[in-house]
Amino acid sequence: MQPETSPDPHQHTAPFALPDSLAAKADPALIDRDRAHFAAVADSLSHAVTELETSLAETRRMPAGHGTAALERDQEVHRLTARLRALRRYDLDLCLGRIVHADRDEPTYIGRFGLADPGGRRLLVDWRSPAAEPFFAATHAQPHGLVSRRRYRWTAGRIVDYWDEAFTEEGLAHTAALDDQSAFIATLGGSRTPRMRDVLATIQADQDAIVRAGSRGALVVDGGPGTGKTVVALHRTAYLLHADPRLGHRRGGVLFVGPHQPYLAYVSDVLPSLGEDGVETCTVRDLVPESAGAVPEADPHVASLKADVRMVAAIEPAVALHEEPPTEPMLVETPWADVRLTVAEWAEAFASPDPGTPHNLARDDVWDAVLTILVDKLGDALDDVSPDALRRVLDRHGALRDAVDRAWPLLEHTDVVGDLWSVPAYLRHCAPWLAPEEVTALRRAEGEAWTYADLPLLDAARLRLGDPEASRRRRRTHAAEARERARMDEVVDDLRTTARESGADEYGDGLVSMLVHHDLRTALVDDGALPTAHADLLAGPFAHVVVDEAQELTDAEWQVLLRRNPSRSFTIVGDRAQARRGFTESWGERLARIGLPHATVAPLTVNYRTPAEVMAEAEPVIRAALPEANVPTSIRESGVPVLHSPAADLDAILAGWLAAHDGTAVVIDASRDNSRDATLERAFGGRVRSLTPETAKGLEFDMVVLVDPERLGDGITGAVDRYVAMTRATQQLVVLTSD
Repeated sequence: MQPETSPDPHQHTAPFALPDSLAAKADPALIDRDRAHFAAVADSLSHAVTELETSLAETRRMPAGHGTAALERDQEVHRLTARLRALRRYDLDLCLGRIVHADRDEPTYIGRFGLADPGGRRLLVDWRSPAAEPFFAATHAQPHGLVSRRRYRWTAGRIVDYWDEAFTEEGLAHTAALDDQSAFIATLGGSRTPRMRDVLATIQADQDAIVRAGSRGALVVDGGPGTGKTVVALHRTAYLLHADPRLGHRRGGVLFVGPHQPYLAYVSDVLPSLGEDGVETCTVRDLVPESAGAVPEADPHVASLKADVRMVAAIEPAVALHEEPPTEPMLVETPWADVRLTVAEWAEAFASPDPGTPHNLARDDVWDAVLTILVDKLGDALDDVSPDALRRVLDRHGALRDAVDRAWPLLEHTDVVGDLWSVPAYLRHCAPWLAPEEVTALRRAEGEAWTYADLPLLDAARLRLGDPEASRRRRRTHAAEARERARMDEVVDDLRTTARESGADEYGDGLVSMLVHHDLRTALVDDGALPTAHADLLAGPFAHVVVDEAQELTDAEWQVLLRRNPSRSFTIVGDRAQARRGFTESWGERLARIGLPHATVAPLTVNYRTPAEVMAEAEPVIRAALPEANVPTSIRESGVPVLHSPAADLDAILAGWLAAHDGTAVVIDASRDNSRDATLERAFGGRVRSLTPETAKGLEFDMVVLVDPERLGDGITGAVDRYVAMTRATQQLVVLTSD
């Protein structure tokens, strides 16, 4: 460590821990201004944390209250807790870097969050604000009014390096810490951890332009391995939640969809580190409850048939079969008179639900319409019976209810989809385009033996039908409300009797008369006595949906997402060259077909992650199957060639590499071996994972060991799996063969 040349008044807050090799950068003329600024940041952080702790304690001591007051109190507790957690997560490493504008003397310091001192002086500008945009967007061709830019490289809360860029001669004269190794490239060479490292400070101009693009419509982030697609998707999510008032958590929020659970675990720390912990994250399968018991579709042909968007559309005629009005009139007997319900009146009642009302909820509308028709007809003949009395009697009419139940029954979505696969005539009616042999291929003995290919149809049926319990719950709620109102009637009657007997209104002038008022009686109903249902946090609708590895979605799976995003505001992240089933269309053609026309495509062509040595071997693999593949250009060389070795050397290679490096490794094979997972865990203490190419997608590791790549298969799927596996490496690729 370079010794200090003089006493440092800010030593207790000095974050610089520069190694001896960077002694020139420790010159007080270069870093003293930063030290003074960091001292102010430290004081303000401490002050802000104390204020938040006090506010949080005071808010929690407030009475919980009821209704809107309770909701607002809970929201304030959530806001304060999230802010406090974010500030405690970091110390001085809140600061990403600084910029100097040509028309200002003082640098502007960019932070993960905004921060001001108690006097209101801005110490850190939030990275998402317009004032911070030049920090990420400035290039030598377009400096955005900057003289210079400094990026910090933090390790364990200390600055171990920083890198200055000069955009003008003035910046060059005042900035001496220039070298050939940018902080960006150095950070990319750092070891990986099981969770994605926060790379906010290394966002580049091309990526930042995508992060800050507007949320209207669909934006496709198209890029090959290592181009930072996932980084862009995560930071774009945080940026939009901060900058776009349409997307706040109380206005629909954002859904982030990843390819698999290991991916979600890998990126789970990034959004909270950016101050956003209210984003719902999941896979497409997680959106469907039946996914927990589903298995892969064994027959690829059957899977392709179910992936057709027309099969999802078959749910509509399947449900419509259970919404046909009776074709015979019905004589309804009552204690006062008999009344006939005609075929035309049946049709009128069955047409009463508003378009788009889920089937099981619309059933209540049909029932209400039937009762209204009958009450109107009976009321014309019975002047001495109130409509409410008539409705109560009809509501308990068993034969009438049975007739409606048969014509418009409550349905389970699992029954509707299961019947498609077990009743060929039903499938032929709902999907008339299917050839006879295709109907036969789709048939199975156990209709509800769910596969992953069934999930989009189950989702469509569930949302089309609605919860069958909702109708029952609504009836129970109405009954409970009636009981509560009756209880309040008794209370009011007792109060009125007491007031009359005492000769005075001892409860206050006019209070009893107020209680008699219907609205106040209703307000006094105990909500806690009413049945409730748990909210489905993934049901939507969402104001914006981010989809990573989107090239893998089938047309049917896209419908699952479209149903949850009526505004059609999407960030779509993917690489057509990594589509295991092939992707011969353009993004525009594919998205227009599934319901997202006019998508904007933003390409990323620079590979920041994968060393050039690895890409030189991976590129021919994918081009052999996909000559037009968008293979990005690597900007870094590791100096480490790809190693080819016999499979028997696996343990020795892993042990040697891990002993010499601090990072993580992965063994990628055609199939995941649970026993090998356990062996690797015991042998290498969790620093080595075993994955298939499919579950490795979206992840990155310092060393990748690819075992028997030819066993991954032929054609596009095999080529994509080999390409994906090879390009997970950030430092070293090893290819092992059993021959």
